Amino acid sequence: MSQGEARFPMVPTLCAALGVKGHRPTVGTRDCKDLLYVFAVVNLVTAAVHANTLESPKNAKKKTGLSKARRMQAGFAAHLRHVGRMYPRQMYPRVVLLIDNAPWHRGKPIDCAMRDNPHLAFKRLPSYSPQLNPIERFWKKLRRRATHNRLFDTLADLKTSLRASLSYFQTVRHKVISIIEGRPKRKNTK
Repeated sequence: MSQGEARFPMVPTLCAALGVKGHRPTVGTRDCKDLLYVFAVVNLVTAAVHANTLESPKNAKKKTGLSKARRMQAGFAAHLRHVGRMYPRQMYPRVVLLIDNAPWHRGKPIDCAMRDNPHLAFKRLPSYSPQLNPIERFWKKLRRRATHNRLFDTLADLKTSLRASLSYFQTVRHKVISIIEGRPKRKNTK
């Protein structure tokens, strides 16, 4: 299973769009520092996607008293427990998660979640190599579908858009498989 997390800001991401000739499409913007983090795991065999979200308003540290790393640790630990429930030990004796070396992938909350789910195991990827994690290609498609050229009024609107896109990808697993497999390498013909 390929595991990763991505941040989705409230500020819209812009990309090329089709429009009526002679009229320039417009997308509003605002100065909003609120973020939504999405923790997701993609089953590399069945292409099932399981995700959890973590809201991070701009003043989250003041509200919670926790640093970003501590909040992310708690969110990742909750995500691991969710994966443990989706893939119970009785049916899946060993579940291996491909993860990067983010600082919130270590610590007491993670150790506690792993003790609760002893059938889960980590396979850590080398540092600075996101291209080796198949879920990174999925994030690109999810961003394009859920957030490009859209202005959200609240974090709840952003979360609704992301959940709708994640639900879409649950129904078209053949597309998820093609995304995580990537493009075939071209053969050099000389």
